[in-house]
Amino acid sequence: MKQLSCPVCGNNAFALDVVDFNKSCEEARGKFLPLAGVPVYYYLCGNCEFCFAPEFGEWTLEQFAEKIYNNRYVDVDPDYLAVRPQANAENVTTAFKGKKDFIRHLDYGGGNGMLSDILKQENWDSTSYDQFVNTDIDISGLGKFNLITAFEVFEHVPDVNTLMSQLNLLLEDEGIVLFSTLLSDGHIKRNQRISWWYASPRNGHISLFSQSSLAMLAKKYNFNAGSFSQNMHLLFRENTPEWAKHLF
Repeated sequence: MKQLSCPVCGNNAFALDVVDFNKSCEEARGKFLPLAGVPVYYYLCGNCEFCFAPEFGEWTLEQFAEKIYNNRYVDVDPDYLAVRPQANAENVTTAFKGKKDFIRHLDYGGGNGMLSDILKQENWDSTSYDQFVNTDIDISGLGKFNLITAFEVFEHVPDVNTLMSQLNLLLEDEGIVLFSTLLSDGHIKRNQRISWWYASPRNGHISLFSQSSLAMLAKKYNFNAGSFSQNMHLLFRENTPEWAKHLF
């Protein structure tokens, strides 16, 4: 198996393990799909411990829509339609209670737009963008935002550098990115099989971050990174908006 360059830090990444394409997050709940018979190889960087499935970097949006984000996606992620966006909307309104008048919000990777719709009902200035849903929108025409949320997005992207470039494009100089992705620390190790439930290609979980790789990727794009938990994180610059300083 060939050696690759890590897309985060540029160091050597080596083949770690192969899993079946139908490995899904629902296996954590004891629900298993039939084997697809399609191997998916994950690579692990020996330096920053970023873990990724490089073959998806060659896929088109149409391939993702056909093979992953199709009408059976709800079988492997039943919370994505309503439960998760409702919970995330509640968390955002709680975190920024009394601050909405200072915020122009973008929900990046917002799926069906429910989170943004909920916020707009509460008189937020909120927009949703998802490349698989809003295929007719040029991202460069969206403008700038001072709060970007990206819940359960980072693990889905085939090119983490494109992700960070787009966040840089969309974020105001004094702005923050609030996002969720589960960190791999303690779950993925060199010379060990991938048994972690979160490493699931059928869910589109193809970019798995350690704490170190997340910090390195942030620094690469002139961000600082902070974490509230193993799942909730923040990107910020030197100058943070007044309405967000209670988070620090």
